[in-house]
Amino acid sequence: MSFFKKIFSSEKKETLDKGLEKSKSSFFGKLSKAVAGKSKVDDDVLDDLEEVLVSSDVGVNTTLKVIERIEARVAKDKYLGTDELNTILREEIASLLSETNLGEETDFIIPQDKKPYVIMVVGVNGVGKTTTIGKLAYQFKKQGLKVVLGAADTFRAAAIDQLQVWADRVDIPIVKQSMGSDPASVAFDTLKSAVTQNADVVIIDTAGRLHNKVNLMNELTKVKRVMQKVVDNTPNDVLLVLDGSTGQNAFEQAKQFTAATEVTSLAVTKLDGTAKGGVVIGISDQLKIPVKYIGVGEGIEDLQVFNKFEFVDSFFK
Repeated sequence: MSFFKKIFSSEKKETLDKGLEKSKSSFFGKLSKAVAGKSKVDDDVLDDLEEVLVSSDVGVNTTLKVIERIEARVAKDKYLGTDELNTILREEIASLLSETNLGEETDFIIPQDKKPYVIMVVGVNGVGKTTTIGKLAYQFKKQGLKVVLGAADTFRAAAIDQLQVWADRVDIPIVKQSMGSDPASVAFDTLKSAVTQNADVVIIDTAGRLHNKVNLMNELTKVKRVMQKVVDNTPNDVLLVLDGSTGQNAFEQAKQFTAATEVTSLAVTKLDGTAKGGVVIGISDQLKIPVKYIGVGEGIEDLQVFNKFEFVDSFFK
């Protein structure tokens, strides 16, 4: 299929292949057992495949769609060998994900007509939120863009300190106040500073608590309202960071966050350390919110723009 034209540089693709190694070997280990001794894709093989996909964190709804597609292929082609299953899976999942035009970017870009472009980052503590912000800032700076960070996760001392470490490492300005300060006040100061410095991109770290959705919603609404006093219609992007290693829990967290606030894009981290990479396929299919970035390693270059075709190609290669 034409989905799999070469998109990324070979170096990026290599990093992606390596980052998905655990997910891939776990998936194919289960698949090999499921089709052992069988030469033809029949109902038994499809039942086993369904189990493999669900246990690989692809999610029930997405799995059922994939199985339906493969059933249609079997009915049409009359005979499909189990040796073809890998290729068919790759094609049918790519085809399923291609039904939306999300997840087709190949580089770190922002709209030219919005300056500063304001990204508000949300996500519970421990998912890799601050690291994602640091790596994202690095990528934008590498593109020649002027970036400002805002430390508005003021309820956790470590959050401010961690963001400062990344600001120093990437050598970009950061706006912060003391722990316990009003997050909206930090966001306001950050935007003021960014406008003064003629910055291209502003990335604001916000609180990661989710135990009380009403409080979270009120707080993020206030942060948005205050930002709009400085720059109209901001933030331009509300980026939710999810920990891919938690599998279906990441999916549930995404659903809870999207109920609490308007989320416009997703970053899925820690895919290199887990066998649960299939969750990205389910999230891309089910949530209809674009997965923009994926974390496939600990290095500063290992945050990648998510391209669904490259991802599926690496996963099922």
